[in-house]
Amino acid sequence: MSESQTINQVCIIIGASHAGVNCAFALRKEGWEGQILVYDADPQLPYHRPPLSKGYLVSNEGFERNLLMPPEAYDRQRIILKLGTRVKSINRTIKSITLEDHSIQKYDKLILATGARPFIPAIPGIDQANNLFPMRTAQDALDIRNTFERIKTKRVLVIGGGYIGLETAASLRKLGAEVTLLERENRLLARVTAPEMSEYFRQLHTEKGVQIFTNKNVTAIQSKGEYNKVICDDQSIFKADMIVIGVGIRVNKALAEEAGLTVENGIKVDASARTSDQDIFAIGDCTYHFNPHYNCFLRLESVQNAVDQAKVAAAAISGKNPVYNTIPWFWSDQYDVKLQMVGLSNGYNQTIIRKEEGEGNRFSVWYFKDHTLLAVDAINNPKAYVLGTKFIKNQQKIDKSKLVDSSVAFKPQNLLVLQG
Repeated sequence: MSESQTINQVCIIIGASHAGVNCAFALRKEGWEGQILVYDADPQLPYHRPPLSKGYLVSNEGFERNLLMPPEAYDRQRIILKLGTRVKSINRTIKSITLEDHSIQKYDKLILATGARPFIPAIPGIDQANNLFPMRTAQDALDIRNTFERIKTKRVLVIGGGYIGLETAASLRKLGAEVTLLERENRLLARVTAPEMSEYFRQLHTEKGVQIFTNKNVTAIQSKGEYNKVICDDQSIFKADMIVIGVGIRVNKALAEEAGLTVENGIKVDASARTSDQDIFAIGDCTYHFNPHYNCFLRLESVQNAVDQAKVAAAAISGKNPVYNTIPWFWSDQYDVKLQMVGLSNGYNQTIIRKEEGEGNRFSVWYFKDHTLLAVDAINNPKAYVLGTKFIKNQQKIDKSKLVDSSVAFKPQNLLVLQG
């Protein structure tokens, strides 16, 4: 599609987080000359989400230090932000969206970057709990920070031992909170990492003063004033002045479902981020897409996936034939620890831990299925992350005996199995 063909067209993007904003700018880079309208219910200028549970929570910085793009960048690229505006429905027949005020906007191309929302479990009493917050938006982070500054006894209970729960616990501990964390499974990060990594983070947080309890299923919350009593199914009771919920997310797929698009664990898209409607694309956390490297459909909650899919969708809308084929990667910052993860460990049947000689708190966990490297978790070890990414991408075979031997120099030529 040439630039002249798009000059009178309209592209609507629903969602102004990493996926939506990056797609808008990528469209301009690809030569889209028509209108670009970006809608989001959040009234804030689009911002980075990862720092919310980390640096933003422990600082007094305003939103201007956390923006995805400066305001003038949208003006330069003729990208119109429609913030604080909720989209009510999509009409695929006449190619239009209806807003909450019942006004209608036509489109030629539509991009769904609707993301996800926090899952709030149906715990009896949760609606009456005092000072209870999820951690997903800038407003959530601001509410947590302001409430923490106001409450007197600083007893904070975090429900959920995933990355969001652990990052929030670390940040609040830095602020001097008395933090207790409850996890329903028998270990932290049970769905995403090996037992060795779970134990490492349990010890890390315990040493920093966080009380961690696993096998704790919350069954009720009783509140009086600003005081909450959290009750578990084993009859244990925990007291808290503030509660943070971090037990997962739910995909924002209602618009897609009501419009009749194919939805399976997310909005299903092809390798070009196109949905079952040729003029509607979907990108980011809300998508269910095929990963050629792992030979399966999956849904990823990561900035990397959002940005990569945004570029693919923009290229496809501009008449190119891109194919999404990226190795997933993630990261987490807790205290002075940086965890970098690459690949997906699902289906692994062996882990190898490599500890660097004389490096202290620096090691990596390598996940294998037989002789195939699936993923790497690197603690304060960017070299392991970089090498792991290269090995996974190139599907290279690794000599496990050399990998585990820290006396062997950490270089590709030393670790690869020589092909005879």
